[in-house]
Amino acid sequence: MSEKASSPDEADNTGNQPPVDRESIVVPAEILTQAGWAPPTAPATADARTEQAPQVFASNQRKVPLSEAGYDQDPGGVGRLGVILGSVVAVLLVASAVTMYYVVNRDGGDKAAAKSDSAKASPSAGASDAPTQAPVPPIKDSAKVMPTVAGDFGTKATITLPKDAPDGTFVVKELSAGTGPKVEKGNWVSVDYTAMDWQTGKEIPGSYGEQNGKPQLYQAGGGSLIPALDNAVEGHKAGSRLVVVAPPAAAFGPQGNSQLGIGAGDSLVFVLDIRQANAPGAVLSGDVTPPPADFPQVKDNGTKPAEITPPKGVADPTELKTHVLIQGKGRKVEAGENVLVQYTGVLYKDGKKFDSSLDRGQAFTFTAGAGKVIEGWDKGITGQAIGSRVELVIPASLGYKDQASDSIPANSTLVFVVDILDAGVGGSDG
Repeated sequence: MSEKASSPDEADNTGNQPPVDRESIVVPAEILTQAGWAPPTAPATADARTEQAPQVFASNQRKVPLSEAGYDQDPGGVGRLGVILGSVVAVLLVASAVTMYYVVNRDGGDKAAAKSDSAKASPSAGASDAPTQAPVPPIKDSAKVMPTVAGDFGTKATITLPKDAPDGTFVVKELSAGTGPKVEKGNWVSVDYTAMDWQTGKEIPGSYGEQNGKPQLYQAGGGSLIPALDNAVEGHKAGSRLVVVAPPAAAFGPQGNSQLGIGAGDSLVFVLDIRQANAPGAVLSGDVTPPPADFPQVKDNGTKPAEITPPKGVADPTELKTHVLIQGKGRKVEAGENVLVQYTGVLYKDGKKFDSSLDRGQAFTFTAGAGKVIEGWDKGITGQAIGSRVELVIPASLGYKDQASDSIPANSTLVFVVDILDAGVGGSDG
C-alpha cells in the first residue's frame, strides 16, 4: 500500500532496513533488569530482519520471500504491511498527550531493534540504582483511601486527592458503564485520560485540554503500556469511565519518571474514558454509497475480503481517485497519528487480489502522513473520518512506480478498500 515500507523501517534497494526513525525514548537494558522488566534480546542483524520480516504491500519496501507463517505472529499489527519494532520500555509525549508504552518486537517473536535517541533523556534517568520492581498487585475495585472524581465521560475529569497516603492497592473502579463492545485481551482500544501524581498532587498531561490532544491507541493486555493502563480496561465496555489508582508497581516503579516529574515510588491516579474497542478482525458496517461507474465496483463480504471488480475499458488513472463507500461519523484522521485499518488490495488491470488484512484476521496500524506507506495511502486516508470505508484507486506514480513487488508488476495501478476503524497516539506501526 505504499511506495514506502509499511514497516517503520525504510528499506534500501538491497532490502536491508536502516534504523527506525520514531519518537521513542529507550531505557537501557540494565535499568530494565533492575526495574523487574526483562531486557530485550540481542538485536538481529539487518540480514536476519530482512529474511524474517513480514511481507509488506502498502509500504515502500520491495517484498522478499517469506512463508505465510510469518504473518500469524501476535499481536495483530503484524502483517504484510508492517513490522512492530523494538523490545524496549518507552515513554512518548506527543502533542502534549502522554503516551506510556513498550515498543514490542513481534517480528519472528524474538527480535529486538530500536533506535536510541541519545539527545533525549531516559525516563529512568538517575534511577540506575533503583531497587527491583515489585510484582504488580491484583486489581481490586476499592481501597480504604480513594480519590473523588467529578465530570462526565468525554470531558476532562476533576480529580480530588485525599490528604491520606495511598495504601498500595491497585484499584480499577467503574464510575459509569458504557454500552459498547466489551474489551477483551488483544482488542484495540482508544482511551482518553486525565492523570495526577498522588504524592505531589500535580497533574500529569493527558489527552483532554492539551493542544492537539489525542486518545491513546493500543492493544489491551498486550504489554505495551504500564499496567495501570494496559490491564485496567479489560472486561469493561466502550463508553465506560474508570478511575484507576496505580501503586508504583503498576506505574513507573521505584525509579519513577523524571521526564514527567514523577518521583521514585509515586502512586498515580488515572481517569480513563474508553472511546472505542475493536477486535483484531473487526470490520465496518453501515449504509453503502456505491462507487461511480468508472470506479472499480465493490462487493462486501463481511469479515472476508471484499470482491473488487475493475471497470472494463477504462484507462488507468494518472491521479489518485477516492470514493467513500461508508461515511464515518468520527473526527478526521490527522497526519502524525496512528490509524487502525482493515484493507484489501487488488490489481486494477484484472482485479487479482494481492493482499488483505482480513485473510489474517488482524487489523493493521500505520502512522498517517509519515511516509511509512505508499504515497497513495498517505494522501487518500489522511483527512478521512474515522469509521469510514474508503476505496482508493492509486496510480503507479503514487504506489510502487516502476518497481515490481512480488505479485505486483512494475508500473501497476492498485485498488484498495480500507476500513478506518480508529486512530490515536501510540499503537504500533504494523
